[in-house]
Amino acid sequence: GLNLALHYLSGAITFDPLVSTVDPILASKIVWLDCFLTNMDRTPRNTNMLIWHKELWLIDHGASLYFHHNIQNWKEQAVKPFTLIKDHVLLPYATELDAVDAEFRHLLNAEKIRSIVALIPDEWLNIDGTFESAETNRAIYSGFLELRLANSSTFVNQAKDAR
Repeated sequence: GLNLALHYLSGAITFDPLVSTVDPILASKIVWLDCFLTNMDRTPRNTNMLIWHKELWLIDHGASLYFHHNIQNWKEQAVKPFTLIKDHVLLPYATELDAVDAEFRHLLNAEKIRSIVALIPDEWLNIDGTFESAETNRAIYSGFLELRLANSSTFVNQAKDAR
């Protein structure tokens, strides 16, 4: 099947919050993105971040968008807070969530989300035959992300409360 290939980061080391520091703006952007995409897999036990050439790289987004495991109630899931953010390794440093929320809500909109989702290859959508077409599934992903963005204050407040 079709795979997504990324550059191998030769010499990269695992991010360790006891060794490396993260700027509050960058930490807030990563926490916001992980809340938006419901990425539950960036914990102290497994940060899924690498340091390469003194830059922080996010890896392994396989635990994101987990609503697709129960896609029939995607609208309900899109507006829920992201309670698992309490375990995010960067949450203690994410002190600029309100500013990042304003910035990302300005950068993202329905048209931008749809254009990004349109880039997903058809063969990656409707793999199990749940939907009548890849286009139906694409519309659900776009709808989920648009609704999530419109309700970003829910997950931002959840993150701030957890911090």
